[in-house]
Amino acid sequence: MRRVAGSFTSVGGRSVHYRVDGPPSGSPLVLLHGFGGSLHWFDRVVPLLTGCQVVRVDLLGHGMTRGPAADADEQARVVAGVLARLGLSGVTAVGHSFGADVALSLAETSGRVARVVVVAQAPDYSDATFPRGDFLMTLPVVGSLLHRFAPAFAVRAVAAHAVAPGFRVGAALARQALDDHRALDAGMFPIVLSHRRQRLAANPLDTRVRNLGLPTLVVLGERDRFYGARSARRYTAAGARVETIAQAGHSPVVETPSRVATLIRAFADEN
Repeated sequence: MRRVAGSFTSVGGRSVHYRVDGPPSGSPLVLLHGFGGSLHWFDRVVPLLTGCQVVRVDLLGHGMTRGPAADADEQARVVAGVLARLGLSGVTAVGHSFGADVALSLAETSGRVARVVVVAQAPDYSDATFPRGDFLMTLPVVGSLLHRFAPAFAVRAVAAHAVAPGFRVGAALARQALDDHRALDAGMFPIVLSHRRQRLAANPLDTRVRNLGLPTLVVLGERDRFYGARSARRYTAAGARVETIAQAGHSPVVETPSRVATLIRAFADEN
C-alpha cells in the first residue's frame, strides 16, 4: 500500500492529494501526470528543479486522490482549486501525456497560468500507435474486470511500452506502475481511450496552443512508441518552441529527467 506523499485538500467536495516541494520564493510550477500515473511519475525530475516551487497533484481517479474519473476540463477545475488554496499565480503548467490536456484546460480557464509545457503528447490521435486491444478497456463491465484482474506482468508490459526501446524498467519503476494501476479508477479508460480521441479530433492541442497565445514549450521523445516526434512541425507552426530528446520515449520525465528539468527550469525563468 502506497503511503501518503503530501497533503490533502477539499476541492468541490473531493479530497485531492497534492505535494509541494521547493522554496515559496521560487518560480511556481504545477506538474500534471498522464493517464494511469500519479504525482510519483515526477519523482526523478523534482529534485532537479532547484530553486522552483513545485506543486504536484494526483488527478481525479488516480493515485491517492482516487475516484471519480473525470475529463481534462474537470481535472483542470480541481487543479485550479488546489492552486487557489496555495495562493499561486503566474504558474508554469507542465503536463505529461493526458496531463497536457489538463495543463491547457487550466491555462484556458483559470487565469493562474503564465506558461505551458507539453511533454510527450501529440496534438491528436491521427497517427498514434497504441497497443492492440486497448478498446476492450473502454467496454462497460469488461474493461473494469480486465483492469481489476490484470496480472502484474501485464502491467509491467504496458509500463515498458511507455518508455523507449531498450530503456530498463527497474524494480522501483515497475512497482510504481503497478501501484498506479491499482489506484486507477477504471472509468478513466473510456474517457482517455475513446472520448479523448473524439475531443482531440475536434480540437487538437496545437490549435489550442495557437489560440491560447501563451509561451509554450513542447518536449517530445524521438523514440516515443505512441507518437514519436512527428508532431514537432505542427506545434512549431502553432507558435510553440519544440525540443526533441533523441534517446527518450513517451516518458522523458523518467528516462531523461536531467534534460527535462533543465528545459523546464530555463523556460519557467524566462522574462
